[in-house]
Amino acid sequence: MAESWRRTPTESPVTFEIDTAASVPPFEQIKAQAIAQITNGELLAGTKLATVRQLATDLGIAPNTVARAYRELEADGFLHSRGRNGTVVKAQPGDAAALLQLEARAYANRAAELGISTDEAQRFVAIALKG
Repeated sequence: MAESWRRTPTESPVTFEIDTAASVPPFEQIKAQAIAQITNGELLAGTKLATVRQLATDLGIAPNTVARAYRELEADGFLHSRGRNGTVVKAQPGDAAALLQLEARAYANRAAELGISTDEAQRFVAIALKG
């Protein structure tokens, strides 16, 4: 049976698995899994990913491998690197749902900062949607 490593960072719901016996290089495995999770909605726009070093450590691979996957995902428009502030999933152009997810995340964060309960925050949204 092939050895497999799994990482579920606390920063995001993303899970990567590396099959060390596969002929596909680890950076390609990370890329393919990230793209799949972004396109199927498991990984939402604005989600912060694990740092390169943390993910590399957790998967037991070289940091340059993870860095390459992140760079290529950024070049393909799936991720946005904010330097020391981390790497986040990028909203896709024309993807209204992804853009609204960003706004919803910001709203949820602000509600938490203000000490507003989830039920009350949802009630405010329901009222706003009704006009």
